Amino acid sequence: MDALFGGVRAPSTLGSHLRSYAWGNVSQLEKAAREFLAELTRQAPLLPGAETLAFIDIDSMQKRVYGHQKQGAKFGHTKIQGKSLLVRGLNALAAVVSTPLAAPVIAATRLRGGNAASARGAASLAARAIGTARDCGCTGTIIVRLDSAFYNAAVIGAVRRGGARFSVTVPMNASIRAAIAAIGEDAWTPIRYPRAIWDDQLDAWISDAEVAEVEYTAFASKKSQAITARLIVRRVRDLNKQAVGGQDELFPVWRHHAVFTDSPFELIQAEGQHRDHAVVEQVFADVTSGPLAHMPSGVFAANAAWLSIAAMAHNLLRAAGALAALPFAKARAATIRRDLIAVAARTARHGRGHLTLHLPEGWHREQEWLNLLGAARGPPAAAA
Repeated sequence: MDALFGGVRAPSTLGSHLRSYAWGNVSQLEKAAREFLAELTRQAPLLPGAETLAFIDIDSMQKRVYGHQKQGAKFGHTKIQGKSLLVRGLNALAAVVSTPLAAPVIAATRLRGGNAASARGAASLAARAIGTARDCGCTGTIIVRLDSAFYNAAVIGAVRRGGARFSVTVPMNASIRAAIAAIGEDAWTPIRYPRAIWDDQLDAWISDAEVAEVEYTAFASKKSQAITARLIVRRVRDLNKQAVGGQDELFPVWRHHAVFTDSPFELIQAEGQHRDHAVVEQVFADVTSGPLAHMPSGVFAANAAWLSIAAMAHNLLRAAGALAALPFAKARAATIRRDLIAVAARTARHGRGHLTLHLPEGWHREQEWLNLLGAARGPPAAAA
């Protein structure tokens, strides 16, 4: 333990230390967190396949707080069970890196006031996240996925300047509706979707969802900021809820979801990859159930530092799972804590300062724990 820690500190001592942070200290800690992740990827198989394809997902989370003296606490929009609500809290902006074979790790974080717009500071965070992904070995194609709150020229421009590709949900407006209306009926392709059925004779999916694409120029009204790329549209059949009562529909009605992207992948694959952007919500759930269960301080800079520490703890937990066994590489953070960290073990002292950890007999996670121990410390010394 003394090789890792200089000593044991009380929680109040840690709180006093964090409250002494200025915003410059928080920026230094955020940089340390990014360098820590890069070193973790060199020590553990955190991002397999990163040399071919990697994804960066950027999103924000409104973290509810209750203290009346919390600095920066404001009312902001969030969704709870599909409903948009105003919640008083602090807003955390995060970028996570993943591959098709790996669970996401947190590449960059930033704490903002509770009433901050989602896209505020997202351009600089995207640039930092792309740089961190490169430092982590993501030398192949990088696709940055975002939702409609980040659809603006500054964010997409930052992504392109960083040498990455973008895939962003587009809010519906008049120009988007006009582009969708110009798509011919023969251009739509059925895709695998909930309740889809595979037809062997047609060799295709019979589905209530279809996709098509068209070329589109975004931000044309902004001088020198116009971007021409692919507009991928998914339309889903809007079922008539009164059909069971005899009120059949005269013509099909569709709900449209548009994605603006310069992805190099073919239509169906690019659309499916964008839907996987929801993986960032799982990261938010993991940190909320763990190190970010609450914002511990009334000082804004202390909470911003705590957010960076929570990101490092999450990445360290991911590295532990990757070193333990393949099933733990993509397991939930709560599963890793339960099976590898919260172990019912007993410590015994022998001689002066020599501690022995007695693990439970017949433990079903014994081999995985020993794999982690061996990777962290090396093989045990041979008996004399």
